[in-house]
Amino acid sequence: MKRPLATLLSGTALALSALTLNAPATLAQGLDQITVGYFLEWPLPMMEPKALGTYDDVLGLKVNWVSFETGTAMSAAMASGDVQIAVSQGVPPFVVAASAGQDLAALDVAVSYSDNDNCVVSSKLEIDKTNAGDLAGKKVAVPLGTAAHYGFLRQMDHFGIDLSSLSIVDMAPPEGAVALSQGAVDFACGYGGGLARMKEHGNVLLTGKEKEDLGILVFDVTSAPAGFVAEYPDLVAKFLGVTADANTRWNAGDEGDAMLKVIADDSGMDLEAARSAIATMEFPSIQEQLSAKWFDGGVQTFMKGVADVFVEAGSISGARDSYAGNVNIEPLKMAATE
Repeated sequence: MKRPLATLLSGTALALSALTLNAPATLAQGLDQITVGYFLEWPLPMMEPKALGTYDDVLGLKVNWVSFETGTAMSAAMASGDVQIAVSQGVPPFVVAASAGQDLAALDVAVSYSDNDNCVVSSKLEIDKTNAGDLAGKKVAVPLGTAAHYGFLRQMDHFGIDLSSLSIVDMAPPEGAVALSQGAVDFACGYGGGLARMKEHGNVLLTGKEKEDLGILVFDVTSAPAGFVAEYPDLVAKFLGVTADANTRWNAGDEGDAMLKVIADDSGMDLEAARSAIATMEFPSIQEQLSAKWFDGGVQTFMKGVADVFVEAGSISGARDSYAGNVNIEPLKMAATE
C-alpha cells in the first residue's frame, strides 16, 4: 500500500480511463431498477427516505443501495456501469476521475462539512498548529483522491511541510483510525465515523472555520455518469427532489429525534454519534445551490482549483481547462419546480 503518491493517483486515473472506454453508454430503455452508492457512518437526511423506500415510490422503480468507503471507489463503480448515481461523492475524487477522462456530472451539493473532514495528530506527539512543522518526517494515513486527501495537501502546504519528507500510506478512514490508535501512523486524515474515532487518539491541526478562512472548502456532490443523466433527466430530477425534501424537513428542525433515529439506524450509527456528526454538516437548499456560491460559478471554480492543487502535488498528470462541462444543473432546476 505504501507507494509514491503520484503512482497511486495515476494508477487510479488509468483504471478509470480504461473502465470508461469499456463501460456501456446507457442502460436499456426499459429501466426497472438502478443502483445508488452511498457511505455508511455518514448520516445525511436522505437516509430517512432511503430507509422508508420513498425513493422507490417516487421514482417508480427499485433502488438498490450499495455502500462505499471512498469516493474513488464510487467513480470506478460508475465507470464500470455498476452504479448509476453516487450520493455524497467528495469533490476531489470527482475531479480526479473527470481529469482522467471519465464523463461524470455533478448534480447537487449533497452536504457541506468543514468540521467533518480533517487530519488528526496522535496525542503522544503533542503537535498542534503552533508547531505543525514537527510533522516533517512522520507517517500519515490518507485516503488518496478524496476530500480528505485534498484537505491534507492544502494543510501541509499551509504549514510548509514538504510532502517528500512524509511517509504517506493510502488508507480508508476506518483503517486510518485503527492505525492511529495502534501507533502505526503518526497522524491520519479522514471523515465521518473514521474521523470521530481518530479524534479519540489525537487532535486536529485546524478547525473547520480555520480551514474555510484558508479557502479549504469541504463539500460533496451527488454525481452520475453524464450519459445516464442525459437519457433519464426526469428520473434524476425526481431523485434529487426526494433528497431536497429530506434536507428541507431536516433544516426546519420540526421532526427532531424521530427523523434522526431513522437516519442513525440506516447509517449504522448510534443516536448520539449520528447527532454529533450531523451537527457539523450543512445542507443548502436548491435555491442556495443555484446561487453564485455554488453552481452558478463557485463549484466549477473550486473544481479547477482542486485539480490544479493535485497537478502541482504530482498526484494527477493534468487538469482540464474547465470543469463546467462536468456540472449539470438542469435536473436540479427541474426538481425545484416539482
